[in-house]
Amino acid sequence: MIGNVFPTFLIGLREGLEATLVVSILVAYLVKSDRRGKLPLVWLGVGLAVALSVGAAALLEYTAAHLTHEQQELFDAITSIVAVCFVTWMIFWMRRAARSIGGELRDKLSEAIGIGSVAVVGMSFLAVAREGLETAVLFFATIEGSDSPWYVVAILAGILTSVVIGYFLYISAVRINLTKFFTWTGALLVLVAAGILKYGVHDLQEADVLPGLNDHAFDLSNVIDPTSWGAQLIAGMFNLTVQPSVLEMVAWGAYAVPVLILFLMPNRTPRPAAAVPTPAE
Repeated sequence: MIGNVFPTFLIGLREGLEATLVVSILVAYLVKSDRRGKLPLVWLGVGLAVALSVGAAALLEYTAAHLTHEQQELFDAITSIVAVCFVTWMIFWMRRAARSIGGELRDKLSEAIGIGSVAVVGMSFLAVAREGLETAVLFFATIEGSDSPWYVVAILAGILTSVVIGYFLYISAVRINLTKFFTWTGALLVLVAAGILKYGVHDLQEADVLPGLNDHAFDLSNVIDPTSWGAQLIAGMFNLTVQPSVLEMVAWGAYAVPVLILFLMPNRTPRPAAAVPTPAE
C-alpha cells in the first residue's frame, strides 16, 4: 500500500506546489501594486480551476467504471500514455520556464486587469487549470484499478503540504532551493512516469492491441516474494514487477533512460542571478 501511496503523494506535492507558486505570484503582484480589490477575481478563477480539475478526475473515474473489461483496459492504456506525455512536458517546461514564469504571469495579469474583470478571472483560471488537469490525469493513471480511499488521502496530503510550503514561501518565513526541489521531484516523476507507461503497455497487451502478454523478460517470482513489503514498494512506486513482459520492460527502459539523462543534463541556458522565482520577488 505505501508503495502506491507515495507516488500519489509526490504527484500532489509537486503539482500542488507549482499551482501554489502561480497563485502566490498573482496575489503578491496585486498586493504590491495596491490592487487588492482584484483579489476576489483571482480567487474566483482559482476556484473554478479547482472545480474543473475535480470534475475531470470524477469524469475519468465514471467513464472507466462504465466500460467493458476490454474497453476499460484500452481506456486505462490511453490515459496512462496521456499522463506520461503530461509528465514529460511538465517537468521539461518547468525546468525551462521557471526563471521567467514570475515575470510572464505578472505581465499577463497586468494586461488582463486592463481588459476587465472577466479577463482577470479567465487568466487566473487558465494559469491554475493546467496544473489541475495534469494532476487529475496523473492521479487517475497512478491509481487506476484501485478504489482505496488512501490514494485520495495521499494526494490531498500532498496538495495540503504544498499549500503550507507555498504560504511560508509567500510570507518569506522559509526559503528552500526550489531548483533542487523541482530537480529531485522531477527525476522521481520520470521513474513514476516510466512505470505508468509500462502499465499502459500491459493494458494494451491485455486488450489484445499489442502481443506478447505472456512473453516474460524475466521471472523473479521464485527469488523475490511479490507480496513482500520491498517488492510491493518497488512495484507501487515504479511499477517494476517480478514477472514483466518483454514489451513492458522495453517501454520502461526506452522511456526512463533517455528522459532521465536529458532531464539531469546541465541546462545550457544562461543563468541570471536569481534562482526559481518566488512570490517575494
